[in-house]
Amino acid sequence: MRRAHSIARLLLPLALLPALSACDKPAQPTVADITFVPAAHAKTTRHASGFVLWDAPRSVPALAFQGSDGQPLGLDKFRGKVVVLNIWATWCGPCREEMPTLDNLQAKLGGPDLEVLTLSIDQAGPEVVRKFFKEVGVKHLRLYIDPTAQTLNVLDILGLPTTLLVDRQGRELGRLIGAATWDSPKMIDFLQDVVKRTQGDKP
Repeated sequence: MRRAHSIARLLLPLALLPALSACDKPAQPTVADITFVPAAHAKTTRHASGFVLWDAPRSVPALAFQGSDGQPLGLDKFRGKVVVLNIWATWCGPCREEMPTLDNLQAKLGGPDLEVLTLSIDQAGPEVVRKFFKEVGVKHLRLYIDPTAQTLNVLDILGLPTTLLVDRQGRELGRLIGAATWDSPKMIDFLQDVVKRTQGDKP
């Protein structure tokens, strides 16, 4: 398994080059079909929601991204909240399809206890994200972008979309690779349960 994971990591930059070079074009190919292979020593549980959950929370490396105003941000801004951290791009077909359900999720659960953070890796800049949000009628999500796409390497991401579930202390509880129906009753119930179980973890 470790060898398969290493091979996938080596192939990822080559797979992403065509897409990243034309990230302002919709429906570009994605690498979402790459199978997530945890390290051999990692113990995981696959939840009915689609998340692969770690048996123990994992530290998340520091991330550098921007808000809609271009100001630098990091995950530390969201400490105290459960964060649904969705890594996506406007040229990713499955990412585009699931975005309205992420917007609905933020409308239903977003607030002092949970934040849906959709982090674009579009190198063309925030304007392509604004245009897409307007096209699909996003009303509740804020714009966050990493135009360097370094988030992919920092978080060891093998395909788009990939979503990390981050606890109130900034640790990764698990991840889901591929698109999901984020406003489904099953997903809502799961995330509400995570929020309740982590109430005592607020800083």
